[in-house]
This record gives sequence, structure tokens and C-alpha cells, in this order.
Amino acid sequence: PYDIWYDGFKSRSAIPEDKLTAETRRRYPDAEAFHRDMPRMLRNLGFDAAEAQFLADHIVVEGARGSGHAWECLGRTEPARLRTRIGADGMDYKGYNIAVHEFGHNVEQVTDLYHIDYYTLFGVPNNATTEAMAFLFQVRDLQLLGYGRQQMDDNATLDIFWGMYEIMGVSLVDIYTWDWLYAHPSATAEELRDAVLRVAREVWNQYYEPVLGTHDSPLLAIYSHMLDYPMYLPNYPVGHIIHYQLEEHLAQCGSDAAFAAELQRIYRQGRLTPQLWMQGAVGAPISVDPILTAVSRILP
Repeated sequence: PYDIWYDGFKSRSAIPEDKLTAETRRRYPDAEAFHRDMPRMLRNLGFDAAEAQFLADHIVVEGARGSGHAWECLGRTEPARLRTRIGADGMDYKGYNIAVHEFGHNVEQVTDLYHIDYYTLFGVPNNATTEAMAFLFQVRDLQLLGYGRQQMDDNATLDIFWGMYEIMGVSLVDIYTWDWLYAHPSATAEELRDAVLRVAREVWNQYYEPVLGTHDSPLLAIYSHMLDYPMYLPNYPVGHIIHYQLEEHLAQCGSDAAFAAELQRIYRQGRLTPQLWMQGAVGAPISVDPILTAVSRILP
């Protein structure tokens, strides 16, 4: 009853995961099959055929030992790399969902490297900005499998909001853990473990127990990102905030082609300061207000 990884707002919650896995394994028995399908997926999102092929030609797909990640190209001679878990029977739905997320990262990485007008500004303002692009792709994973077009309806809004609520708590644990580490530079592994668990319980009791119940839950300590990629987790909630603002803005596009063109315009701005980038993207600063306003309308 206090599990914060709630999936019920997603349209896929009505589709058995084993059915989705059967479909993704049929389509993607190996990494090359996913790579071959990239141009079609991009055309589905509104990219023209030439640009879809250009982007796919600059991305390499590889199997991952872990869950998956994207690696950017740092010069115009190297491809961006997409890695996701591919089992012996092919790509299951979880691996596919991750792959689509990483695909969004790769499209951003290629777009704002090869299409930037001033080379030294290639990239995005921060990791939260690229996470927003990855989320834009990830929420359309069923659309790319032929289950209909993703719409920014009330359920989609609540799903982004819930994901934001979950990852904000984990991000606070990340921040407080590193604050503790700076104050205890000689800490042992056991002391660090105890500190992470203590911080996780404190954050839960303050922000989650009043809503979900259960005292002293350690759930928020589950993310290994805290030590593998220090201070990366806060990029996810900020990425959700940016993602929702982009979705609101892109919903005004009258066609798939207009959607893709506007997405490319936004991500061709380059490595500006975050707020200047956001002003150029949607005409407003980064703010949690739009999604709070929407949720207040949905759940008065």
C-alpha cells in the first residue's frame, strides 16, 4: 500500500506485460533489429525520412550488461551509443522501454551536435534537459509499437506528476547523503550504509508517510545512482518538470511533422544557460507551476 512505483496512470497498465514482451521479442531479437527500426520510429513521431535516416545512421545500438544507458558523441566523427538489456530470447518489454528512453537521449545528442550553428555550444544546458527529451520518447513507447498515438490527457499528466513525486524523494536522499559524506570524509562503507538508510527514513517520514503511511520506510534508499553517478538523481525530477512544460507546448503543434520540427528547433538551441534555453523553448522559465496547476484542475 505504500509502494511509490505506481504504474496505474499509464495506458500500458491495461495491457499484460507478457503480451508486450512477446511483441518486442518478435520485433527485436537483437540489437541490429532495433537499429534497423529506428528510421521507422522517427517517421512515426513526425521526422521526415531524410532526417530520420540521418539520426539513425549516427547511433549505434549495443547490448548492455546493466539496465542500459546512452553515451553521447563528443565529436562529429563518432556515433552516439545506445545500450539496453537484450536477453537470449530477444528484447523484453522492460528492455524496450529503456531503449526508447535512451533513444531519446541519442536523438538529442546527435541533433544538438550536428545541427548546432556554433560548434562550441553543442549539447544541452544540463542533464535534466536531456532527460526531458528521453521522457518525451519514453512515454510514446506504445505508440511506436502501434497502440495509438500518445495524448497529453489527464492520466498522462498524473503519471508525470507521480513520477516526479517519487523521484524527488530519492533525489533528496542523494543530496543529503553527499552532504553527510562531505562532513564525514573518512566514513567506512558500513557507516555510509547506515547514513543512507537513516536519511531515506527521514525523507520518507517527512514527505511520504503523511500521504502513503508506514513509518520509517527505507524504500527511498534503493537507487545505486547515488554512489555510481553522484548527484545525478536530481536531474530526473527537474527533467520531469521540463518534460511537462515541453509536452504542453508541443501539444499545440497541429501535426506530427510540426511536432518533430518544433522538437528539433528546441534542441538545436545548444548549451545555453538553463533558463535562457527554456525561454527559447516554450517562452517561459523552468517552473513546477504548470503541472501543479494541471493537477489541481484534475484533482480539485
